[in-house]
Amino acid sequence: MSVVAGRNDAAIAAAALRSDRFRIEREADWKRLEDILDRMERGRISRLADEDLLELPVLYRTVASSLSVARETSLDAATLAYLETLVQRAWFLVYGPRTSLLGWLRRFFGGEWSRSVRAIWPEILVALILMVAGTAVGWLLCAADPQWYYSLVPGQFLDVRQPGASREVLLGTLFGNQDQPQLSVMAAYLFNNNAGVAITCFALGFAFGVPPILLLIQNTTPLGAMLWLYNGQGLTLDLIGWISIHGTTELFAILLAGASGLHIGRSMAFPGDLSVLDAAAKAGQRASVVMAGVLIMMAIAGLLEGFARQLIDNTPARLAVGYGILAFWVVYFFLFRRVPPASEAI
Repeated sequence: MSVVAGRNDAAIAAAALRSDRFRIEREADWKRLEDILDRMERGRISRLADEDLLELPVLYRTVASSLSVARETSLDAATLAYLETLVQRAWFLVYGPRTSLLGWLRRFFGGEWSRSVRAIWPEILVALILMVAGTAVGWLLCAADPQWYYSLVPGQFLDVRQPGASREVLLGTLFGNQDQPQLSVMAAYLFNNNAGVAITCFALGFAFGVPPILLLIQNTTPLGAMLWLYNGQGLTLDLIGWISIHGTTELFAILLAGASGLHIGRSMAFPGDLSVLDAAAKAGQRASVVMAGVLIMMAIAGLLEGFARQLIDNTPARLAVGYGILAFWVVYFFLFRRVPPASEAI
């Protein structure tokens, strides 16, 4: 028994000696790297000497190599924990993201978003055709049988806005609502609803683009039904003005979301020289940039629908605001063409 204990003590002593020797031979590099990292993490990069900055990646690789050796030779847990922490800190500073939130916003709004939108222009054209077709289908179905109106229009619009309503009643739904209460609650509801439609169009694009096609048609048939209803009383332009304040942004956002889903679906159906997964990943990266902007547009549309539409109470002003915003989006997406650095290209 004593022989076994003696052998164990000898093994422990040998391991401790090996660990000490390993640390002594390499500790100078570890401490130098740790000192550089401490100064960088405290925001003192400007005070670092040029040789320190140049040596940082070399020291990182040296310490990473030490960690690899330490793991293979089963050195003591304290040394392993110290090296793992040091390597993680160094990796973040050498290879980790350096862009601040402000920098990301500057890059996103400064060309990345608009460039991604232009890259999916064929799908945008197809999505636009589908939305126009959905609107036409809603109109034609109601013109053929007014009972279709009740199936196509959401329940919250089935108050007095129904087939057979007089011109005065329909006018009352478009004007004179400046004092409508709980506008902020309505804005939040509209944002959640519209953002859900947009995200669904995008998310289901992986089913080879078929669900976005159906969703784009389905979500524009109510617009056609309402246009049919108000047209019967000669209020088409007034309804367009009522919708345009928020609708030019909201419908544009749904258009982009549907186009993003179609873009992913097309890339999977026709991957070209890439595998299906690689094609989907590449298309998804571009479409995700578009979708980040879509959520911003939906938030803007929700605010416009919950506030501006009621506060601006005449058709010419509504048309001016709505189509002025639409002109801004068109100019931003298709005429704003800042050339990106090579590292930012999508």
